Amino acid sequence: MINSANARADLAALILRLSFGGVILAHGLIKYFVFTPAGTAGFFESIGFPGVLGYAVMFGEIAAGVALIAGVLVRAASIALIPILLGAWYVHAGAGFLFSNEGGGWEFPALLVALAVVQALLGAGAYALKIPGVSQPRGVLA
Repeated sequence: MINSANARADLAALILRLSFGGVILAHGLIKYFVFTPAGTAGFFESIGFPGVLGYAVMFGEIAAGVALIAGVLVRAASIALIPILLGAWYVHAGAGFLFSNEGGGWEFPALLVALAVVQALLGAGAYALKIPGVSQPRGVLA
């Protein structure tokens, strides 16, 4: 049994990092391997966004997912994901609340935004890679 509040918070941060990072990484990799980069750009254009944004989102999801899973630059990765996830919320907003609705509702993107905010507030926790000069950013991301 975990006895200290800090140990429980570290464990919570680890569980959140791994699950949230896994979901984000999966979304980035599906854009790369299944939809393809060109297909992702084409989809973004079909919904009114610049195609280049599709490449940026795909790269951002892959990089942030890896960072979250590894526990490196967790706050920066989480904060960087917020505009991406708000964009996903925007795309799904017209389909109603439930993600099972046709077109996918906005409940899942909204949950991911909340997870990104919580992860940014929690940070990496104790169970993360420690890379000198990278793992301990300064300023608002510390």
